[in-house]
Amino acid sequence: MTLKSARPTRLFRSVGLLAATGLAAAGLVGTAQAAPAPLPVKITGEDRVDLSLNSGNGDDSEPQVDLRLNVPGEEFDGDGVIPPVFTGDYTIRIDASELAGVASVKLPCDADGLVAVCSGYELYAGETYNRLGGIRLDINGDSQAGDFGTIKVTGEGEGLEFTPLDIDVLVGGPEFVNRRLSLPADLKAGDTYAAPVGLYNKGAMDSEGAVLRFHGSRGLSFPDSYGNCAYAEVTTGPLLHQGTDAICTFPDTIKAGTAYALTEPLNVKTADFALYDVFTYSFSAISPTEAKSLREAKDYQPGNGPDLKLKEVPGADPADYSRYAELDLPATNTYDLELTGASLKGAAGDTVKANLGFRNNGPAWFSALRSGGEPIGFTVEVPEGATVTKAPQSCRETEIAEGTRGYLCWVDTPLLEDAELSFPFELRIDRVVENAKAKVALPDGDNPSESDKSNDIAWIVLNASGGEGSTDGGTGSSDGGTSNGGTSGGGSSSSGTDGGSGSGGTTGGDSSGGDSGADTDGGLALTGAGGVTLIAGGAILALGLGTGLVLFLRRRAGQNGGTTA
Repeated sequence: MTLKSARPTRLFRSVGLLAATGLAAAGLVGTAQAAPAPLPVKITGEDRVDLSLNSGNGDDSEPQVDLRLNVPGEEFDGDGVIPPVFTGDYTIRIDASELAGVASVKLPCDADGLVAVCSGYELYAGETYNRLGGIRLDINGDSQAGDFGTIKVTGEGEGLEFTPLDIDVLVGGPEFVNRRLSLPADLKAGDTYAAPVGLYNKGAMDSEGAVLRFHGSRGLSFPDSYGNCAYAEVTTGPLLHQGTDAICTFPDTIKAGTAYALTEPLNVKTADFALYDVFTYSFSAISPTEAKSLREAKDYQPGNGPDLKLKEVPGADPADYSRYAELDLPATNTYDLELTGASLKGAAGDTVKANLGFRNNGPAWFSALRSGGEPIGFTVEVPEGATVTKAPQSCRETEIAEGTRGYLCWVDTPLLEDAELSFPFELRIDRVVENAKAKVALPDGDNPSESDKSNDIAWIVLNASGGEGSTDGGTGSSDGGTSNGGTSGGGSSSSGTDGGSGSGGTTGGDSSGGDSGADTDGGLALTGAGGVTLIAGGAILALGLGTGLVLFLRRRAGQNGGTTA
């Protein structure tokens, strides 16, 4: 079997042996102790696989079942050798003999026909590092509609108690695909989209019922409530995962080769701040009992209106249906990202603080849902005659162009529609240069969702003379452009940094607000040469987010310096 781990060192084993010997000796002079309870181990993996007779069953090199062992305890999260929570021999038996004449089976480990035995010695907390292997299933010349069998996975080992796993396999059963969606060209933020939700059973067998699941991200809601549906609304935690999930059950028979539609469109309400929010739905042929377990797995609340129903659609074109049905809506809203700089004065040897501001003036939020929260980058030059002595953790010194170094700062997304962040830089004035200016800039690119490009550039100005104090790209402000302490106008925002993200910036997916640059580190001192544009050459890489927004790719943890490409 394959386990992603490293065995403890010989010294570790020796120390463990000495400790065990000492405990055993101590036990001889103490009272008798009860035998420890066996360690519970749950065998996990998909418990059902439906094989289609008339379409592909996925990539034939990818297994449909990923077998793992789930062991109590907190999973290891760090570097180095993964500490086991159990050492000792154990075996896992995978018996697929019921699938003889039903389907072709490819088993992991040491397989003899349709039975395989996996052996192991160490177990780790959780299931990430306890992978047994995958099971691949395919139809063959003997497969017929309605063929059924079960793969039984069991385990044994001294000091262990295994919870077995049964994997049901059905050939040619009901197979649902979903009605495709299209976006109305005139749909605006605040409008309601009437989604034509439906399904087509392209399988070889009828289904005893159907379950509909649909989801809307944070900018979407479902104004109607149905009695045969249950709803779960997530309004806290990472913005990427906020939104509404619903599950509806239909007990009626779904005939093979027949299309169905909801008796009325499913209304999807878009918020005023919505932009490229994700609506998705899917039908599956599972029983009401299975649907109940799905509802119980999440905090679903029952609907209170009439039941949502299905009706047959005669003469439907199978080409209008696909495995996935999803839509990004609306596509017509805009946001306004704005940078603000700082105008500072000081003598040679002084250290001054430039609180650079970044905010979203809305009206839309910056969801970046399809990119999974890829951060936005902007560059910071260093004024001539000055040295950066402390930079925000969300900013890293890097070579922007050949022979030119500056700072690349990250703002995590999604970003609330009223987010406001602060990036404090400390600069030592080595020599006074009158009206020394350095550019702070978002990447230049064709992005129709950005409503105002004029405020995508700001300036750090040291020792301005006369009317040369503008810091915000030409609007005349010379107050430094600090952003009210870096607080966010979004109620679900949070402050701080995400040590796991590698950017040191705002926290995870819900870091649309907070003082993104509040935690600073000394970093390497960087001296400004003046008049150097940091957006050049290989410094940026375009990343399309549906609207052509140009983003800097996040530098991974541990990668400081060098080009950003």
